[in-house]
Amino acid sequence: MLDASLKSQLKAYLERLMVPIELAASLDDGGKSRELSGLLDEIAALSDKITVVRRDDDARKPSFAINRVGSDVSVRFAGIPMGHEFTSLVLALLQVGGHPPKVEPDLIEQVRRLDGDYRFETYFSLSCQNCPDVVQALNLMSVVNPRIRHVAIDGALFQDEVEARQVMAVPSVYLNGELFGQGRMELAQILAKLDTGVAAREAEKIAGKDAFDMLVIGGGPAGSAAAIYAARKGIRTGVAAERFGGQVLDTMGIENFVSIKETEGPKLVTALEQHVREYDVDVMNLQRAEKLVPARAPGGMIEVRLASGASLKSRSVVISTGARWRSMNVPGEDEYRNRGVAYCPHCDGPLYKGKRVAVIGGGNSGVEAAIDLAGIVAHVTLIEFDTRLRADEVLQRKLRSLPNVRVLVNAQTTEVLGDGHKVVGLAWQDRDTGDSRRLELEGIFVQIGLLPNTEWLKGTLALSPRGEIVIDERGQTSLPGVFAAGDATTVPFKQIIIAMGAGSTAALAAFDHLVRSSAPAEAAPVGVAA
Repeated sequence: MLDASLKSQLKAYLERLMVPIELAASLDDGGKSRELSGLLDEIAALSDKITVVRRDDDARKPSFAINRVGSDVSVRFAGIPMGHEFTSLVLALLQVGGHPPKVEPDLIEQVRRLDGDYRFETYFSLSCQNCPDVVQALNLMSVVNPRIRHVAIDGALFQDEVEARQVMAVPSVYLNGELFGQGRMELAQILAKLDTGVAAREAEKIAGKDAFDMLVIGGGPAGSAAAIYAARKGIRTGVAAERFGGQVLDTMGIENFVSIKETEGPKLVTALEQHVREYDVDVMNLQRAEKLVPARAPGGMIEVRLASGASLKSRSVVISTGARWRSMNVPGEDEYRNRGVAYCPHCDGPLYKGKRVAVIGGGNSGVEAAIDLAGIVAHVTLIEFDTRLRADEVLQRKLRSLPNVRVLVNAQTTEVLGDGHKVVGLAWQDRDTGDSRRLELEGIFVQIGLLPNTEWLKGTLALSPRGEIVIDERGQTSLPGVFAAGDATTVPFKQIIIAMGAGSTAALAAFDHLVRSSAPAEAAPVGVAA
């Protein structure tokens, strides 16, 4: 299964193993078990510290455990972790084999301190770019704390489980048999759900920070670029982000980033964060801004209050909170979210193999989703509100060539229909005739554009009718000292490379504002907001 280049790279990584490990397989007579057996043998042949044993001690077949010999440290995969999960496999081999993880020491200590028995199960798909973060975090936890157990399960191989548990979105994580969470989660987020004191301790730490010269709100491409440009000026710079990387983390293929022929969102975010951390930037992740308080006097401190209860002060602020997928806002959508209503065809598409689905939206994202899904599901119905599709013609030609795709234009989705547990169809209206129709299906993928994350700024900054932050050519907002960049603003084109340029522009404009302002940065700690 591994080509020569991949074997060579893996062999180099496995030289870092410090203690012996065994790969304990549970197999049956099926083709996938034969594939897995071959993969395990190939891996073992690359290191004298790895052995393969046949145990057949797990009900899920094919599956295998990575065990540290002579200890109770163990990680398990049910399925064949290739695709996006191959990195998870490599990290699990290294960590079970004693190689120290590249994780902040305080997070490792939080994992060690967890008291209790935790049995995690994560359902993933090999095409999901968000799943590896969850799988890798839980694998690491099971290596660090022996009372934590984790098995990563390929939902496409264990359809009976997926159906029984009605798993309709990945990653889906179960803890001790109960649903724990869905969607991308970092180690810190998982710990915050398990250790309720984490958020309070972090808020207390943030409340004690000195004021910044430039505070960036948001950690996507625009925020990262702003932070780098600010830090290079030698000023005190901070980044407060609800999720570092933002929407780029949910982006599958990136083929228009100039100078890089092809990459993926999570890879780009990793590179962005590494670049930001090369500088003296105070990165505060998992922090959601709730209120912007303008300076009381020209050149004074601007305050940003966080959902945790803490607040930050700065001489200048760059807002780059980005955007999120727009919802249909029809009855049933919220009720059946992750139970048939999905927003990531790459992540959740494999769960709908052989089923009927709809894609809502006829732009590039919607048509690309329909094309991708057509290769997995039984039938795709693409529904567009306008009288014609808005996607590029090359995509439309590809769509029309697919035999299992139907296109409805001038059609308005009016309701998501379900049986109390999952989606069973949708209701739509023909905008030509006014007739109401019903479509029987099992999944709905929403691809209708973006909504700026600016609700917290209403009444403080000038916003466009679409809720975007109004900026000028320098990124200046309606408030002195407050700048903005990226998809949350009125910039006409929402592209990664444009957001980076806008973030750089905003940071340089903010620095120019600081140079022209005579107010020095306050050194006194900021208290917790009332």
